[in-house]
Amino acid sequence: MRKLLLLMVCVFAGFVMTACSEEETSGEGPNEVSLWVHTSKETAEGKAMQNIIDRFNEKNEEGYKASIEFIPRSGSGGGYEDKINAALTTDTLPDVLTLDGPNTAAYAKSKIIAPIGDYISNKDDLLPSIIQQGTYEDKMYAVGYSESSVGIFYNKKMLKDAGVDLSTLPTVDEPWDWNQFMELCDKLVKEYDQPAVDMGLDDQSEWLMYAFSPFVWSNGGKIVSDDKTQATGVFNEEKNVETMNFIQDMVEKGYTTKTPVEKAFQTGKYPMKFTGSWTIAEMENSYPDVEYGVMPYPTSPETNELVSPSGSWQYAMSSTTEKKDAAGALIDFMTSTESLTEISLANSVLPAAKSVIDNVEDKVSPQMNVLIQQNAKSAHARPVLPEYPKVSRTFQQTISDLTYFEENSNIQTLLDAKAEEIDKALK
Repeated sequence: MRKLLLLMVCVFAGFVMTACSEEETSGEGPNEVSLWVHTSKETAEGKAMQNIIDRFNEKNEEGYKASIEFIPRSGSGGGYEDKINAALTTDTLPDVLTLDGPNTAAYAKSKIIAPIGDYISNKDDLLPSIIQQGTYEDKMYAVGYSESSVGIFYNKKMLKDAGVDLSTLPTVDEPWDWNQFMELCDKLVKEYDQPAVDMGLDDQSEWLMYAFSPFVWSNGGKIVSDDKTQATGVFNEEKNVETMNFIQDMVEKGYTTKTPVEKAFQTGKYPMKFTGSWTIAEMENSYPDVEYGVMPYPTSPETNELVSPSGSWQYAMSSTTEKKDAAGALIDFMTSTESLTEISLANSVLPAAKSVIDNVEDKVSPQMNVLIQQNAKSAHARPVLPEYPKVSRTFQQTISDLTYFEENSNIQTLLDAKAEEIDKALK
């Protein structure tokens, strides 16, 4: 069952299966544990992980020893996932592995990973979104070692030239609602005769689920029922019709576009961009002369509740390990305040724990701090579902279909049909 389910997950995510050589990866002794990670040893993230492993081998009092193997993912998601899948067929999984947040439920249900909550000593320090992402059926199966978020990046000069007083822009504590954000967009479109913001609507990928689902949650809507058994009567309810109307209005009014100019924000063509923390490094390295800021997500006018996306890679224990105490000790060490701080600073990623926020807030840019504050206050994990890949694809298609609707097309009819598709996936 677990092998079949992982194969299904890989197909849903678009992984291309390739042949992998069989390799014994478990540590040889009872106190030796193995770790597989999805990144390269040469990256900042990889170097930080190696340093943490070296420190674990020197400092843990139980005499445990850990080894790390770097198995970089390819652009299509292969490489690392291919090797995980091959190890399933030969029972050669490592003791500890990394996995992407949305895969938690599928890995847990198929018994690829084991519960680790009893081994984690700092659960109270972890952000709620990290607990939410790693929990399936009330058990903690994985611990995220970093977070992610999205904000509205804006060109300060372009906004000033359009007559916008930057001191009046929204903050995490006082966000704008959708209507206020659209008023800004209207002003910028009239000034520059260009879309005000690139929202990434040309990115037909997980981005559409990751970045646009918070609008649903801010308006009090849901994607599936609380018991995770159906979407009909939930995904197609009136609150979600209102949310989809807002997204469609952004396109129809010309505030955003489904065919954005490449690098339009970075090169000063569009005044704003809806994007994530990864763009901060791009701006610093490739566009250092652009003076920009970051605004938080706009909120539903009905609730004024700030909700933002979250989720990233995690550590988990394989269900086949015979060294659970050693594996648990390694994961606990790798998600300590010291280890999480090192990962955050090395890889320019958002912290996964409250104590880490305190450690990094004076060491990162003002733009990163906006995303860190927003994440701590409002991050919402994507649905933890074994069927998540199918549900995500249906949500992505919903957003894509909205952008191609003719005026006065029926959003309710669209959501009715998509809710039925999600029901089929859940069943």
